[in-house]
Amino acid sequence: MILAIDMGNTNIVIGCIDHDKTYFVERLTTARDRTGTEYAINIKNILEIHDIRPSMIEGAILSSVVPPLNAAVSSAIKKILGYHPMLVGAGIRTGMNILMDNPKSVGSDMIVDAVAAIQQFPCPIIIIDMGTATTLSVVDRNGNYIGGVILPGLRVSLDSLSGRTAQLPSISLDIPKNVIGKNTIDCMRSGIMYGNAGMIDGIIDRMEAELGQKPSIVATGGLSRFIIPLCRHHIVYDDALLLKGLLVIYEKNHS
Repeated sequence: MILAIDMGNTNIVIGCIDHDKTYFVERLTTARDRTGTEYAINIKNILEIHDIRPSMIEGAILSSVVPPLNAAVSSAIKKILGYHPMLVGAGIRTGMNILMDNPKSVGSDMIVDAVAAIQQFPCPIIIIDMGTATTLSVVDRNGNYIGGVILPGLRVSLDSLSGRTAQLPSISLDIPKNVIGKNTIDCMRSGIMYGNAGMIDGIIDRMEAELGQKPSIVATGGLSRFIIPLCRHHIVYDDALLLKGLLVIYEKNHS
């Protein structure tokens, strides 16, 4: 098995995975002031909770959209395993053509998601990842990454709504019983939940029209599980999608 780590702006997703199973998926809060030793303690505790010893792990790989923390997390992995993790970035083999104006500017998490998706679903594919930002990435019928969209994340939108209005409170992400709310909190919940679901459905419709055929659709990310059930399209939810992509990339680059 390998230790796979995806470092996002809000959470660091950590998991152990091999071809047989995903052993666990856990999340740590991304904290820019945390040291490598502190991250090492956190990650070591997670491994111990799941009864995984460092000797059971044959390698590690890190995908990150927070470059200032790369050194701290890489140092943490070295303290636990005795070696630095492989870092997804320029020059690493993915097996995928990236047909973008500037391929190096595409977030590593979006590429890793796409690499995993083409292993599991027929092309073309739309991949939805809902975290700090909501992204929809597109793989064409030939397995090429051709682009997508980036939107403010659900939490970012909700925090902005609560923080910039005097009379609107912070709310939980419970699914409202009705679209038409009868009080302020239900109106907010309905707006943020059904609003995001409708936005995703609408973008999928437009992407499908541009592709000229019906795509496979898969979603991942911590917030997808709240929104995907409200969408009208058939969308497969896979919480471990990015970890699966990291496994594929690790094997393509490991000697």
